[in-house]
Amino acid sequence: MSSESFWIDFTAGWISGGISTLAIQPIDTILTRMQANASIIVVQPSTSSSSAATANVSTSSTAATALSLRPGSIFRGMISNFGICSLWRGSSAMIGAVPIQNAVLMTGYGYGKRWTTDNYSSNNDGSNNNVLLGVFIGGTVGGILQSFVMSPIELIKVSQQVNIGKSISAATTSVISGLLLPSNSNTTTTTNKSSSSSVSAWRGLGATLLRDGIPHGVWFASYEFAKVELTKMMRSNNSSKTMMVIINDDGDTTTNDTKDEIIIPMLSGAFAATTAWGVGYPFDLIKTRIQAGKSTGIINTARDIVKESSSSSSDGRARACYGLYRGFGLKLLRSIPASAIGFLVYETVAKALSSRG
Repeated sequence: MSSESFWIDFTAGWISGGISTLAIQPIDTILTRMQANASIIVVQPSTSSSSAATANVSTSSTAATALSLRPGSIFRGMISNFGICSLWRGSSAMIGAVPIQNAVLMTGYGYGKRWTTDNYSSNNDGSNNNVLLGVFIGGTVGGILQSFVMSPIELIKVSQQVNIGKSISAATTSVISGLLLPSNSNTTTTTNKSSSSSVSAWRGLGATLLRDGIPHGVWFASYEFAKVELTKMMRSNNSSKTMMVIINDDGDTTTNDTKDEIIIPMLSGAFAATTAWGVGYPFDLIKTRIQAGKSTGIINTARDIVKESSSSSSDGRARACYGLYRGFGLKLLRSIPASAIGFLVYETVAKALSSRG
């Protein structure tokens, strides 16, 4: 395995991470606010009638919060109160970090795949079952390593998305000043003119490790499995009929092999996202709650989420586990296109760089 292969995986992962992040950031913002129970509230300055206003708010807060936590309400509320650009809040931190994260993950994926291919023989049909184990291990290790980078970055993102009006500089300063604080620590520094608070940069790290470790192994193993199976199916279909040549309006020609190079990574990426988040989503929900300051501790946060779900329905036990998957549909709406786009860009860039080499 040469250093050239490493840099191909790293570069392709970097580019795919940046493109997919920009594409799905609005969905991520809505999902984060929904997970954190952060309803759209515009804070107004206090007046002489603040006591009466407080009383009115307290009597209707439950109904208002339940209404404003619906995805459609969050979307409309953010645009009407803060403008359409608010849907990309937190993207500055993620644009800087996600390409690095994706580069690390794709490098682990490529390394694991090449290692098993070089050290284990293939089956008669050209497949190699050991590749699944290799990419699973590579994805898990890569997921654990990048958690130590992404946990503070996501704390900045969540802080901005939940606290509308908080600048990127304020959120970043708060997290950077908390790099040496323990994960459950908060401090407040007061001066004559202002006060600033610091939170541990490692708040939510435990949940991040659980979300990004094994689930990333599942992500890559699922992608590789789907890609191999779809490739077999496409080849079988192509061998049973004459190669189809399509002439575009511009006079260019593409074959069904070219279409397969687009379809296979996207479908495989969509399948991988579904299986991976099926495993890791509860920890993502717990992480967001902890980083938003709504709860502390993985077990305590899980209990709080389960209690909220069971108390909101007469069939409490049936909805208890459902609570840990609250917002799962919205997560898939975000992660499926991100994974499909990410793997397509990765495969395309890696192939282009390899052909140049």
